[in-house]
Amino acid sequence: MKSIELFAGGGGLAIGLDRSGFDAAAIIEYNKDACLTLSRNYLNRPSTKIYEGDIRKFNYSEVGNDVALVSGGPPCQPFSMGGKHKAFNDDRDMFPEAVRAIRELRPKAFIFENVKGLLREAFAEYFEYIILQLQYPLLVKEAGEEWSQHLRQLEKFHTSKNNNLDLNYKVVFRLLNAADYGVPQRRERVFIVGFRSDIDVEWSFPAPTHSSDALEWSKWVSGQYWIRHGISNPLSEVETEKRARKLRLKYGFFEPATQPWVTVRDAIADLPDPVLTSDNALNHEFKDGARSYPGHTGSYIDEPSKTLKAGGHGVPGGENMIRFEDGTLRYFTVRESARIQTFPDDYRLEGAWGEAMRQIGNAVPVRLAEAVGTSVRQVLV
Repeated sequence: MKSIELFAGGGGLAIGLDRSGFDAAAIIEYNKDACLTLSRNYLNRPSTKIYEGDIRKFNYSEVGNDVALVSGGPPCQPFSMGGKHKAFNDDRDMFPEAVRAIRELRPKAFIFENVKGLLREAFAEYFEYIILQLQYPLLVKEAGEEWSQHLRQLEKFHTSKNNNLDLNYKVVFRLLNAADYGVPQRRERVFIVGFRSDIDVEWSFPAPTHSSDALEWSKWVSGQYWIRHGISNPLSEVETEKRARKLRLKYGFFEPATQPWVTVRDAIADLPDPVLTSDNALNHEFKDGARSYPGHTGSYIDEPSKTLKAGGHGVPGGENMIRFEDGTLRYFTVRESARIQTFPDDYRLEGAWGEAMRQIGNAVPVRLAEAVGTSVRQVLV
């Protein structure tokens, strides 16, 4: 099925959707290093064209018709918890361009991803505005019209009897935790999914496949986690039994039906130690200088990592560090970060360390993208 990817970044969403059966005819991205990453990794895909440049100047007639899916992650800085929270007053807000793509390409479906901060109370009205624009992309804001005025017009149309247009979408959204879908990272992101109203589908977000309780069971009840990694349980028998008792009270003799959350150790155990060897894997160079300070203690090796971040002025110290069982820590290598985001090992990240980490930190985890993409494709077939 033909798809178009907007705001592609380093390509996490694109890879996941490719694995779920969509064929990207075009991938559009502004950042030079990210485009280099995409170009290098799509060399053997002549059917996919990489467009570098301002999406506001992109002509969608270049990609033709019959687009099944439009996807992308509109720049999240306007809504990020760590940003300036300017939303519609931020010139990096690209949701209007996402709506333009829907209006001009008329896809059967779309998948957009953004940060959890989009659901903050302060952005509630603007989030409603985003959803209504995606539902009715033909109702365009007039020149000089304030977004709040346009919102009122959309609300009136939405609640009227005759709210059928030539192009409408049925839209749903949900906050998903990547760890619940087999990603070794606690990463909460908002997914907005829409289907063209003339498409007869019944769809819901895919059910979680992994859980924290299943990981806890594998550690404190069955002990399989420690056995699998060939290491000892770090807790005393008393503390282990205390934790096991709580789980048995909840589940009885039967372990949780889901799979265990994937940990940092699970994700990187077979990679060579970058500190000890120069014979490194792709993008697996050691970077010194990691420090711990209050609130920035790194990601514990036997838990899913904290949310990897890009940062406006370099990579934050706490989120992109690994903390070992003895309390020592170091930065994740680019390859380890790519593992955390479930990128394939042969995927080359271009640019200096900070730029490569920015691409990784902004990406959609591949495995999560694949889970959502597969569920969408199954109802479009």
